[in-house]
This record gives sequence, C-alpha cells and structure tokens, in this order.
Amino acid sequence: MLKKASIILAPMLEITNLSVKSEDKLILSSVNLKVESGTVHALMGPNGSGKSTLAQTLAGSPAFTVTAGSIVFKGEDLLIKSPEQRANLGIFLSFQHPLEIPGLNVASFLRMIYNRRVGQNTLPVKFKPILEEKMTLAHMAPEFAQRYLNDGFSGGEKKRMEILQMLVLEPDLVILDEVDSGLDVDALKDIAKAVMYLKEKKPQTAILLITHYARILNLTKPDLVHIMQKGAITTSGDSSLVHTIETSGFNNGK
Repeated sequence: MLKKASIILAPMLEITNLSVKSEDKLILSSVNLKVESGTVHALMGPNGSGKSTLAQTLAGSPAFTVTAGSIVFKGEDLLIKSPEQRANLGIFLSFQHPLEIPGLNVASFLRMIYNRRVGQNTLPVKFKPILEEKMTLAHMAPEFAQRYLNDGFSGGEKKRMEILQMLVLEPDLVILDEVDSGLDVDALKDIAKAVMYLKEKKPQTAILLITHYARILNLTKPDLVHIMQKGAITTSGDSSLVHTIETSGFNNGK
C-alpha cells in the first residue's frame, strides 16, 4: 500500500544570511528568519540593534544596501522588486514617522492604495462604506476621512492612521514597527484589537511585530519571539521569552 507523500509548504517569508549596510556601516549581519503563513512573530531588542533596518529592508527602502543573503516572499525574490512591487505583492510596513501630505485627504489616499491592491478602480461611492467600516474598527471619527494625510495629526492619530491603512489593504504580511510606542492603554488595546481582527478575518496573514515592550505582545499573543542584538537575531523562542526579557533584560534572554 502506497503512503501519501507529505506536503511541506514553504514559509511565506524566508530571510537567509542577510547582511545590510547603510553607506559604509554594516547594520545587519547574517540574519536568518522564517515566517510562516498565519503566524505572529515578535522582534525585540535594544535601540540600535537593527530591528527597524530589517523592516525597512523588507519594504525596499533605498537607504539600505543588501550586501549578502536573500529574501524570498511567497516564492519570489524580493530583492529584485521595487518598493511598489513589494507592496503590490502584499507587504505592508507601518512607519514610525509617516509623511505629512497637505492637500491629499485621507479618503482619497486610502481609495488610491486600495485600488492598487485590488487591481480595479473602485468609485468613491462604493469605497465609502468600506472605509467607514475600517474607520469604526480603528476607532476613528468619520470626519477624519476628510483631513489631510497626517497633516497636524497627533502621534496617536498617526499610529491609528497606519493601522487604518493596514485594515483597508488587508495585506499578506504585516510589519508593525514600534506601533505601540507612546500610546496610552486604551489606544494600545484598540490597535491590538485591530491587528487581531485582521488575523481572524484573514487567517493566512502573517504578522511581524517590532517592539521594545511586552504590553502589545500580551494582547496579540505571538507564536514566536526573536531577540535582535548588534544586527543579528541571537535568540528565538515561544511567548515565554517575553517574560524572560521583562525580568532579566535582553542580554539574559539568550
């Protein structure tokens, strides 16, 4: 009797021996990371350890140069893709310091990126109920849609705006770069709920949470936790690693 062959699925994201520099300074050295579809990963580490550099490299920032290694996303070589092509493939990165664009309102911007994502021209009248639903999930007032993009926004409003983009796009890979920094308890809970809503609606979505703190991880329950120090991932483990870091610090989380 023939046995059925087991099917081994490739990870959604696979980073292999990745080294990255900015100008002449090496920031990442031989980074390895696999992110499976439907999983939540946390990336923690002290300031300057390379966490944001990794996020920006995944998104295709021209500020960084890959000197070695590979990044494969959904079977495709990410390093030959432009930032726009990466976004169209389903990668979303929240920015710590998003651009302010006076003259472009939130609704118009979100409809534009939504249309690129779905590959069609959704008219404003049809996009309005989609946006209203997502704004409710992000705990944003309806009049927010007519404000200029990030123009005069508070720090918390900018964070909510990034989460609203995530909800509108429903990406395959979500990278949240310190989206929890500077938030009060209620705002943090709202953002965590939005992240988990997306996870429930689209279970195959993979999430990479970059943070210094355990607060958001206690709400989002990561499957795996990684510690980055001096440009390399030094330790990986389950969610219990978060408690170890809280009590003993990054150096003792090895």
